[in-house]
Amino acid sequence: METKTKTPVWFWIVSVLALLWNIMGVMAYIAQAFMTDEVLATLPEGEQNFYNNTPAWVTAAFAIAVFAGTLGCLALLLRKKWASPLLLLSLIAVIAQATYNFFLQDFVTLSGSRVIMPIMIIVVAIFLVWFSRNSIAKGLIS
Repeated sequence: METKTKTPVWFWIVSVLALLWNIMGVMAYIAQAFMTDEVLATLPEGEQNFYNNTPAWVTAAFAIAVFAGTLGCLALLLRKKWASPLLLLSLIAVIAQATYNFFLQDFVTLSGSRVIMPIMIIVVAIFLVWFSRNSIAKGLIS
């Protein structure tokens, strides 16, 4: 007789919070990708320069990061192990975008104290890769 382990409540809580986090990322991407010239003109000059000079590959990395992350979190909720490669893809895209922001663009000087959010994004992306792999190892997703 086969016994099935009940999925712990913490798994569902973490997965739902992770999905909400990634949905906020999707909303941030959409807001940036479809920012009108009028809205852009209301930003400080440094931010206008940042958005106007962001290469297409960085915008693509942003899109891949948030959409792969969102799909990965949906896969967690569906208890599918394909969550792990999607969350890894999201992490790689996050690192690509962060590399540009921190090392190729003067993001730290431009954003000042807002540098905490990009660091949080990297930490959460790393955690989600670990969480998905740990969930596979524990048999919580298959």
